[in-house]
Amino acid sequence: MTDNQNNRRESDLSAIMVIFGGTGDLTNRKLMPALYNLVLDKLLPEHFAVVAVGRRDKTREEYLNDIYASINKFSRNKIDDSIWLQLKEKIHYYQFDFTEMNGYTGLNEFLNSLDKKAHTGGNRVFYLAVAPEYFETIVQGLQNSNMAKKQGSWSRLIIEKPFGKDLITARNLNNKLLEVFEESSIYRIDHYLGKEMIQNIMVLRFCNSIFESIWNNKFIDNIQISLTEKLGVGTRGGYYEHSGAMRDMIQNHIIQILSLVAMEPPINLKTDSIRTEKQKVLEAIEDITPEFLKNNVVFGQYGPGIIDGNPVPGYREELNVPKDSSTETFVALKLHINNFRWAGTPFYIRTGKRLGKSSAEIVVQFKDLPNILYFKDQEIQEPNLLVLRIQPNVGVFFQFNTKDFSTHNGIVPTKMDTSSFSPTQGNTPEAYERLIYDILRGDATLFSRWDEVEAAWMIADRLIQYREQKRSQFPNYDAGTMGPIRAFELLAKDGRKWWHV
Repeated sequence: MTDNQNNRRESDLSAIMVIFGGTGDLTNRKLMPALYNLVLDKLLPEHFAVVAVGRRDKTREEYLNDIYASINKFSRNKIDDSIWLQLKEKIHYYQFDFTEMNGYTGLNEFLNSLDKKAHTGGNRVFYLAVAPEYFETIVQGLQNSNMAKKQGSWSRLIIEKPFGKDLITARNLNNKLLEVFEESSIYRIDHYLGKEMIQNIMVLRFCNSIFESIWNNKFIDNIQISLTEKLGVGTRGGYYEHSGAMRDMIQNHIIQILSLVAMEPPINLKTDSIRTEKQKVLEAIEDITPEFLKNNVVFGQYGPGIIDGNPVPGYREELNVPKDSSTETFVALKLHINNFRWAGTPFYIRTGKRLGKSSAEIVVQFKDLPNILYFKDQEIQEPNLLVLRIQPNVGVFFQFNTKDFSTHNGIVPTKMDTSSFSPTQGNTPEAYERLIYDILRGDATLFSRWDEVEAAWMIADRLIQYREQKRSQFPNYDAGTMGPIRAFELLAKDGRKWWHV
């Protein structure tokens, strides 16, 4: 690479990242540790600055002390003071109530003066690490102060989920954003898409003929996507009452994973080509009618129970949760994708809180062989399984059958497993590190395009409306179990079961 190319690449990455909500939990737990590790890995440009916007009265030194403590607590790598010094010089604190429109002019002047010192070329990343109700307010402030667009530089808007609370509010929010920013400049973050194994789904499929050649309804019996948590809602009861498992997990994380697992090969690895194939999957999901919902969806809410030997309260006993709450903390769902690749192959989805284990994984169960040859008598045929482990273990598990060498003619399932905790694979980067780096590079592949968000809400809205119309007998599962009995019956009636590998 020539010096001119290096200089051009550096100028493309150079920017000021403005974090609204600079004293909040997301900034302290995720964003600042991610920035620290990007400095450690030499992935942040030299000409880069961070402006943390907060309402609290703090000096820059006080703020830096708080951030140092957060990085020390939450970083995946032990803090190195020489690396911290490099990041520290880039961080600035700006006290400002972002609900006050007259304050944006002062922020703009501060950023312009910082541009001259940091040589960031006027490029901006506006990261809204705030509650969703403030998204429109901040974007309006950026527009009024002429910060959204600058001649000869770029600006990118980063927003965290949830993107609205239903299809109508999501469309209204999107229209407001598009009045100020172009679609290509809006980065809707779903941190699950930054996880290593989620990115690895496409690599496993499209770099291995052994998988892609059989990745269809001729060879796959069913696919299961499970995102389960031992934790309850904790202090987030107020938020969760307006969210539930549908809005918190299904509408974004799980539907995004589903589209990656089921998509057709893109024509190239460009952002829009990948997003287009994901969108086609969502459009091919079978019609979600009331009759379909009656037979294919299960809602649950946890009651008191035992987790790791300790008693825990039920959802209705959590802080800020009504005693008669009908909010779901568990969803199990069966879907079909009606295209040539997947017609007839069910996709089973489940997610919930206060379950028996915390994990995120995709299980691909391949079809059984005919009951002849080795299986014609009494041998029990264990299916071939491919398991993509997203967390807490990150890796690929494969189960296949082989001879039992301790007997004359026995058949046993053999397991091949990989894990990110293996010393040979090192310490896996956190999702936000990858996502921030992609934002600076202008790579939106791992971010949601509006039509994906819209299609996901069309699916989720029908499920939410059905849940709100039906009377559920909650709570219907004990904390520490794997959900309501009906979630197991959902698969049992098809002659299948949830896999615990």
